Amino acid sequence: MESAPPTPAAQAVSTDVHDALERAAALLRAHDELLALTVDDAEAEARTLEEVARDNLKREQILEALRALLDPLHPADVAYILEALPRGQRLVVWDLVKSERDGEILLEVSDAVRASLIASMDEQELVAATGQLDTNEIADLAPDLPREVIEDVFRLLAPDEREQLRAALSYPEETAGALMDFDMVQIREDVTLEVVLRYLRRLDQLPDHTDQMFVVDRAGQLKGLVPVNVLLVTDVDTVVGEVMLKDFTKFNANDEAAEAAAAFERYDLVSAPVVDDGGKLVGRVAVSAVVDYVNEKAEREKLTAGGLREDEDLFAPVWRSVQNRWAWLAINLITAFIASRVIGVFEDSIGKLVALAALMPIIAGIGGNSGNQTITMIVRGLALGQVTRQNARKLFAKELLVSAVNGLVWGGVVGLFAFLIYHSWQLGLVMMLAMMLNLLLAAFMGVLIPMVMDKLGRDPAKGSSVLITGITDSGGFFILALQELEWAILGHFRALAACK
Repeated sequence: MESAPPTPAAQAVSTDVHDALERAAALLRAHDELLALTVDDAEAEARTLEEVARDNLKREQILEALRALLDPLHPADVAYILEALPRGQRLVVWDLVKSERDGEILLEVSDAVRASLIASMDEQELVAATGQLDTNEIADLAPDLPREVIEDVFRLLAPDEREQLRAALSYPEETAGALMDFDMVQIREDVTLEVVLRYLRRLDQLPDHTDQMFVVDRAGQLKGLVPVNVLLVTDVDTVVGEVMLKDFTKFNANDEAAEAAAAFERYDLVSAPVVDDGGKLVGRVAVSAVVDYVNEKAEREKLTAGGLREDEDLFAPVWRSVQNRWAWLAINLITAFIASRVIGVFEDSIGKLVALAALMPIIAGIGGNSGNQTITMIVRGLALGQVTRQNARKLFAKELLVSAVNGLVWGGVVGLFAFLIYHSWQLGLVMMLAMMLNLLLAAFMGVLIPMVMDKLGRDPAKGSSVLITGITDSGGFFILALQELEWAILGHFRALAACK
């Protein structure tokens, strides 16, 4: 799905949200200042009852102004404000939100912030908030809710909704079944379009993103689709079976969510039916669910590329943030130790030619950048299903050729730079060769690392940049120092030959 530039209306909405956040932050600062006066014992003793009453009134006015600010905002905008506030202020705002909006806002906030909000609510509040949601939305919240709350919600649902919730919870997270909802329009193929129109008029409103209706038989088997635009322009006496589409995109509930998202992008879908193994219609996937899935996946990839294990609350406790960042920092430290030992092996050569110490970071840095470029391309190809076992060899060859050309060009630039600075053509040649070899190593590992991780069932984006940086640093230092050592040995033998 191509991203369009933001419209003036979208920019206005974004500005309104930021303005609301700034106003909320200012009101909360004023509230905290007044609250601090009541907490400070020395200040509290020096104040009169009249001053205390006046400050309490000001606090109430501030809270009322905050409530008036939050009430007209969309749940997604309230979620944005909650995520941008420190925990103490976040809970103050959360207490001011109307209880009937709790469920919608919990769906919009990030996983980490949702956990902090749920922890502040009692069982009755959680049941009330969850009970206002559709079954597919309850399924989205279910992993974060206590077991007792889910059991209470089950008892409150109607029998058909209970079955829908069971079905939604039965599908793994990364499947089309986990993305689907049950709010859709089903019609029979043997009725006229006039009957369909009368049926639609009896509804309070159409489900969101309704661009087509699903034609099913009495057993619930999916037979076809009738687009809404066809319904509107076709004679009302026409039978549904005559205008329904029999060739259409549909998903099995167990299909991968990534494949469904790719199909939505490829075919510009707004909604699509989901069937079980027997071809029975069980739900539909709407574009809104796909957009949410794609955004969440992109966020996860950003975090894993940076070496973070999970979604981290911006204002999470220090210890939790430290634990979240430990793993890949440890791996990064190990790769740095390896690189330092590689340098240590050749410290005598480096001591004799100080230029090596100045030029080493260039080789390592360019190698790391080139490797990260390759990894980005391969991870993207894996996510889109474009990288397969059949084309892996050609992909290796192509990336190696690209790196060879880049190594020749930019290695030549570095070699010329070394020659002009240190007046040594041998050092310039060593730099050019070292650059070429390190870029070839970066390309090889840039393809190999994500493909191996994908083969092992791991996220190919997770920590790949950390690994490639460590490998190209160590490899670049090793290649450069080894080549310089070879030149030194050759120079020694040439000197001996000249003496003889």
